[in-house]
Amino acid sequence: MKSRGAPPREVRIIGGQWKRTRLPVPDRPGLRPTPDRVRETLFNWLGQDLSGWRCMDVFAGTGALGFEAASRGAAQVLLIEQDPQLAELLRAAQRKLDAAAVRVQRGDGLATLAGAAPGSFDLVFLDPPFDAGLWEQALAAAAAAAGPDGFVYLEAPREWDEAALLPFGLTPARHLKAGAVHAHLLRRAA
Repeated sequence: MKSRGAPPREVRIIGGQWKRTRLPVPDRPGLRPTPDRVRETLFNWLGQDLSGWRCMDVFAGTGALGFEAASRGAAQVLLIEQDPQLAELLRAAQRKLDAAAVRVQRGDGLATLAGAAPGSFDLVFLDPPFDAGLWEQALAAAAAAAGPDGFVYLEAPREWDEAALLPFGLTPARHLKAGAVHAHLLRRAA
């Protein structure tokens, strides 16, 4: 029996061509897969069809966010993961799904994001380890990498309101609190 508060051993893709496909969740320190309910809400906000979108999952972990985007038609999904075991699991899932649009890169997600061409992504997923203190750097880099009509998805232990996001040139479009997690859909500020 799973203890209360323990991470799930797998997550499922909610929609698109790989709907109901399960992805493994190994027991790793700090690994918090985005809950099904939160992902479902996020993709309801974005719309179900992401055809042609370019996405980056900066701290990929299980890859649930990136694979969900690819399942819904994203043209390019870059999954970045520093942990070698997690990166190999992402590659295995990419092969299993024959996910041609998905590329897995092992390395520093923040450095990769900071090196991205300005405006080169339609959607940037930010779900860093909560205790790593990467919020400001990640938001600044994501704001630059997102296109003028692009989105940044942020998962954090607290709400980031308009005043907190203004220095990064971002503004909240949607917000959801689910348990101890705050999910934000952000846009570039006008």
